[in-house]
Formats: sequence, C-alpha cells, structure tokens
Amino acid sequence: MRMKKEGSKQEFLEAVQEFRLPRFSEIPNVGLYLEQASKYISEYLSPLGEFTLTASMISNYVKKGLIANPVRKQYGRDQIAYLFFVAVAKSVLSLDALADFFAIQKRTHSLQKSYDRFCGEFENVLRFTFEVEDVMESQGEETTVEKRLLYTSVVAAVQKIYLERNLEWLSQEELTKEADKIAEKAGE
Repeated sequence: MRMKKEGSKQEFLEAVQEFRLPRFSEIPNVGLYLEQASKYISEYLSPLGEFTLTASMISNYVKKGLIANPVRKQYGRDQIAYLFFVAVAKSVLSLDALADFFAIQKRTHSLQKSYDRFCGEFENVLRFTFEVEDVMESQGEETTVEKRLLYTSVVAAVQKIYLERNLEWLSQEELTKEADKIAEKAGE
C-alpha cells in the first residue's frame, strides 16, 4: 500500500536540508518504554515519510534476537541506536542481513562510533541524492569493507526514498495537468 505523503516537493527538500538524526550521545539513556521508543524513532524519521517503526515491529526484532531484550521493559541508548539503523535499512535488507551487519559492527567498532558514522553517511547521501548539497562530506579517510557495506546500505535506502518521492511527484504533476485540462474544457 502506498502511503500518501504530505507537503510539496519544496517542503520535502527543505526538510531534507534540515534533517539530522540524533547522535549516540544525544539519544536518551533513561530507558524508553516500547511505545515511547517507537514514537521517538518515528518522530525523528517522520520528515522523510518513509520509515515507521511500530511497537509490534520492535517486539518482533527482540523476539528474533536482532535487538537485545529491554531491561525492566525499557529500551536503552544502545537498543535505540540499533533501532534507528533497522528503521532505515529494513526496506533494503533482510533480517538476516541486518543481523550480519550488527555482528560485523560488534567485531570492528564500538556502537557509538558505528552509529554516529551511520548518521553522518545517511544525512550526507540524503542531501546529495536530493541535490540539496553539491558534494558529500567525507566520513573518514580509511576505507574498509565494513564501511563500504554501511555506505552501500545507506545509498540503497536513500535511492528507494528518491525513487518513490519522484514517482509520487511526477504522478501528482500528471494529475494536476489532467485537472487543469478538465477545468479548461468546462470553462469553454
């Protein structure tokens, strides 16, 4: 089912320009209950209109072992960071691939470093793809297979957003043209 997106193309591009994910240290570390975690993540991602993360989805990720069990029914900073990545990448990666990503991350870098790199990559690719910025900022000088995998997953997710938004905008333009033709004929 295609979700109706609110706002104009210009409004969306302005939202892309201002879009910023919370960095690891900015994620609340007080523990969020299931509904709070869902709402927190969804509100951050809402300007893009693509990423919903319901409470039942989060529960399923926990049941499948993708996300650690909540402590006293609360999700901490680490779990929220993983859920942000899941929310963005779930449309282009299987649950098994997400689990592989997390296993690689745990072997190579701290969650904070990996999550903050993901945030930077996502924001850069998003702005560049929608032509809000002319160049992408470098996310570090070293290139590893793990970094290429992250970059590729981010590009795939952003390209999906780009494709769906532009199809929607073109469809809307066609509907507007048709409505104008009908109004013009009715005025004759």
